[in-house]
Amino acid sequence: MRKALGAFLIATLSMSMIVGCGKKEEEPAPEPVIEDTQPQVVEEPLEEIVTDVVEEGQPLPDGKEYSPLTGEIEDKKIYKQRPIAIMLPTDKAAQPQYGLGRAGVLYECMEEGDMSRQMAIIENWHKIETLGNVRSCRDYYVYWAMEWDPILVHFGGPYYLATVTNRDDVHNITGCAVNSTNSAPGSNAFYRTSDKVVPHNAYTSGEKLVEQCKNLGYDLNHDWDVFNAQHFLYNYSGGNDLSQAAGSFDANEVSLAKAFPYTKSSLTYDPETGLYKKNLYEKSQIDGTTGEQLTFENILIQFAHYEVRDAKGYLAFQAHDDQHDGYYITKGKAVHVKWGKNGDYSPTRFYYDDLTQIEMNPGKTYIAVVQDDRSVNIGGTEYSSQH
Repeated sequence: MRKALGAFLIATLSMSMIVGCGKKEEEPAPEPVIEDTQPQVVEEPLEEIVTDVVEEGQPLPDGKEYSPLTGEIEDKKIYKQRPIAIMLPTDKAAQPQYGLGRAGVLYECMEEGDMSRQMAIIENWHKIETLGNVRSCRDYYVYWAMEWDPILVHFGGPYYLATVTNRDDVHNITGCAVNSTNSAPGSNAFYRTSDKVVPHNAYTSGEKLVEQCKNLGYDLNHDWDVFNAQHFLYNYSGGNDLSQAAGSFDANEVSLAKAFPYTKSSLTYDPETGLYKKNLYEKSQIDGTTGEQLTFENILIQFAHYEVRDAKGYLAFQAHDDQHDGYYITKGKAVHVKWGKNGDYSPTRFYYDDLTQIEMNPGKTYIAVVQDDRSVNIGGTEYSSQH
């Protein structure tokens, strides 16, 4: 076993929050980075994920498995490898990010200053030429990341983060030390560019991350003693249009402007492709490598308890809970759901109101974790937490 199981966070809000004296999160100098002029946009050829549908009841081809992230068919070699969980900004000055479109699951959640931040879970990352720009992490992201048994990639973070990143079972690579520590494992994986100003110009690559994993003794393959590959429940035929779901309603437009008021994140359904197109600052959010807009098959809205930790506005979210509210959105429809998570490595499960687990459609998933005193607009109507 590579790692010992971490302690569960208690479901009550006060016990699930990590407390301490906060310091403003900055990226201290000197930083162990090299200078470059601009991010590379040419990638080496990557092994493609096979998206053909296998008829129900038929076995997968030899050497293939269903991706835990997307439910799509992939090489068993990729299935066995740990993904990365990489922290990326939503700041206007930081756009675009490179490699973001490769995320099978993309989280967005609020941080201090009414600004959201993204965490991308990416499989098949070893040969990606450019990843970033990379920003700092918050501890609540780590508890969502641990569900995927990943390598956590970030650029430092505030005092509160050290409680979890100092754990032996959390394998992280960071461009600078978390404020309360002197440790910056794997910092040589990062470099600065001149196309953007600090702190929006720190990048890495799959090759550099693999090298640092080997230097740090991080296993590149999953520990099956802690990783649950049955994370989401998939309708492998891709046939869940929510037409049979009680209480489903139209969801061609999803606005998170009241949840993430600075970025005004939103998604628009394209009936021709059956995908939702992601927007940021009321413009298409694109991957800088491909120039293509981010698209998702599934959207999960996850309302969560939160607290403001200190006068500087640092937040804490309750990652572990039982039957809190949310919405599942796919194929132009939405339905109210409940979610629960009972342990550090336990997947967050999403359920219909009758507590049967939702069947998601194979493809990429966007998860918006929303403060439970804020609302989202789905199909022109505001919806808030009912918990």
